[in-house]
Amino acid sequence: MTERNYDSPECWQYTIRANTLTDDLKKLGLNESGISKLRCSDFAIDIVHTDNKKVFNEVKAFIERYEWLGTMSLYPTHIFTARFHGILGGVVIMDMPITFSKMLGEDTRKIERLISRGACASWTPKNLASTMISLGMKWISKNTRFRLFVAYSDTEAKELGTIYQACNFYYLGNTFGAGYQYKLDSGKWVSDRYFRSRSVYKRIALSEGIIWNPEWQQKDRILFAKMPTDIAAQIKNASKQMQNSCEKRSMTPKHKYAYVLGKNKAETKVLRKLFLDRNKVYPYPKERGK
Repeated sequence: MTERNYDSPECWQYTIRANTLTDDLKKLGLNESGISKLRCSDFAIDIVHTDNKKVFNEVKAFIERYEWLGTMSLYPTHIFTARFHGILGGVVIMDMPITFSKMLGEDTRKIERLISRGACASWTPKNLASTMISLGMKWISKNTRFRLFVAYSDTEAKELGTIYQACNFYYLGNTFGAGYQYKLDSGKWVSDRYFRSRSVYKRIALSEGIIWNPEWQQKDRILFAKMPTDIAAQIKNASKQMQNSCEKRSMTPKHKYAYVLGKNKAETKVLRKLFLDRNKVYPYPKERGK
């Protein structure tokens, strides 16, 4: 995200909807009377393959316009879109978690996804986001191995996690998130995860004169065990030096939510009992702010 100081009693999403409404209606040829009649059932909600470059770029531009962080996440694995007569009105993106948990035991990493980005356009129904998240989780639980969905609400954006509350997520508290962000030359702020991304590692290898071997990666994962030891150490050290050279700022903690959904009712019941046995949950927060 770019550097910004948001100071408003409302959450960022409310403000961006208000600030973009007039422009959106003009571009789309809509009017306030017409959009007031829109319902979630008027939208086609679909999953998008991440290798569909045309739609991916459309989603990226949408996130940059409407989402607080203003950037695509590093490792999107599932993208859901909501369209009204072909017009993109909402996006929900799921990723590999920033840090894998053990909320459902030692193998949680195999069944965990992060709701990393999400936004709806100014002219859409206000409950479209919760509808998309619910349908997205149902699709993933029925068609993949993933059963645990985690999400964060940014206190700097005055977020409470109202959407997750509406979807009946478990609330885990407000002491989560990265401790620091780092400023790149472009002015963009990133977490420490950025410096361990595949694209950065490959860029470092190129700058260090290292010829990249395709066997060193598996999709988005870097397989350091398959690299010569000296090369692996060289790339890791250069990544750490890059991170240490950046200006850094401390981050305020975030709210964290989690949702458990099995492939069927029986599996859901078992997994939710396991979750509640292993984790402490709290009443939903009601006050906005850091």
